[in-house]
Amino acid sequence: MTKQRFTPAYPAELRERGVRLFRENRGGYASDRAAYKAIAPKLGCSPDSLRVWCQQAERDAGQRAGLTSAEKDRSEPLERHWSE
Repeated sequence: MTKQRFTPAYPAELRERGVRLFRENRGGYASDRAAYKAIAPKLGCSPDSLRVWCQQAERDAGQRAGLTSAEKDRSEPLERHWSE
């Protein structure tokens, strides 16, 4: 059995701020990865969390393929129902 890691729930305002900071400052870094690594500590989150937030924001804006936040919110209760 694998231990599940604790993932802190960050407030929506922090996630939005992180996405905004990334978008505003991305040009000053050699890569997305470098930008995530530099910006995330300022927010108190991991670079991977910031990356996930930015990618989800792109999905929500129609700039990236995948489920939007609204679609995920609609499907979660169904998934819980079928897994019980």
